[in-house]
Amino acid sequence: MRSNLATTWALVLAWVVLAGCGTAAKQPPGGTPGSPAVLQLNWFPEAEHGGFYTALVDGLYAAEGLAVEIRPGGRAAPIAAELAAGRVQFAVANAEDVVMFRSQGADIVTVMAAGQHHPRCLLMRTDSGVESFADLGPKGMTLQVQQGHAFLEFMRQKGLLAGVKEVPYTGGVALTVHDPKMAQQGYVYSEPLLARQQGVEIKTLMLSDIGFDPYSSVLVTTGKIVRERPDLVRRMVAAAIAGWRRYLADPAATNAYLVKVNPEGITPEMLAGGVEALRALCLPVGMPPERLGTMTAARWDELLAQMTTLDPSLAGKVQAADCYTLDFLPPP
Repeated sequence: MRSNLATTWALVLAWVVLAGCGTAAKQPPGGTPGSPAVLQLNWFPEAEHGGFYTALVDGLYAAEGLAVEIRPGGRAAPIAAELAAGRVQFAVANAEDVVMFRSQGADIVTVMAAGQHHPRCLLMRTDSGVESFADLGPKGMTLQVQQGHAFLEFMRQKGLLAGVKEVPYTGGVALTVHDPKMAQQGYVYSEPLLARQQGVEIKTLMLSDIGFDPYSSVLVTTGKIVRERPDLVRRMVAAAIAGWRRYLADPAATNAYLVKVNPEGITPEMLAGGVEALRALCLPVGMPPERLGTMTAARWDELLAQMTTLDPSLAGKVQAADCYTLDFLPPP
């Protein structure tokens, strides 16, 4: 079986241990005193972090007695290393990252999941002729991807990359916009919007539609903090959930702030489109807003089973129950 997930994540974890602290994002003026806590992002500030920023902009952390600093991430954001070293108390990740971090010995625990569905997608021009994952090979598509991701192994095991030429993904959408035979990885609230802004009709294929659907934009901390500082975790989760509810209902003020702190030059139009996509991911049909952030044991069990199938070296290294706790979420 072609599988390099464990090796890739081992190299990532080893690299980030050497990384220094991230650069702090500019905070709103007049910070309020309270219990200090640092939140490390997994990427530059975007809509996927909107609820966490709403809690900052609207004073929801302060209302819980917290003085939260949000540090932006980027490529190879040092989530595991910063948490393990105690330089940050919380971070944003995706559920599959938590499994891999734990497999490398990092005691990282998920305490809340903003995204009930994963935003990962493939995108290509509509004139590519691709209507489903099964069309990628027959239509002679080239796929821009970063190797080592679990979703790629998932697609390979389903035979969906047979006949597909894989090339490195270096960021941006230029190649996809200009070549109807080019597809690429992306997040549904980001790259497809960038491509459409350039006047190109885009088709997206969601990985969740074929069964790979980890929680996304999850709030994580360490097992040590869960055990020794449960009140800090409780207050952080409460503020984050309240922030996400507000952001999805009325994102205007937070989006204006994100435009200021995102070094990549994100636009208000991009953020507005991102929120529209996020609403369906964070609050699927039938889920009331008061259930936002929820998780289930069944979903975590399924994810671990999938990832162990993709990379058998994970067997015995990770227990699904160690990847999360429901103790800080509102009762069902």
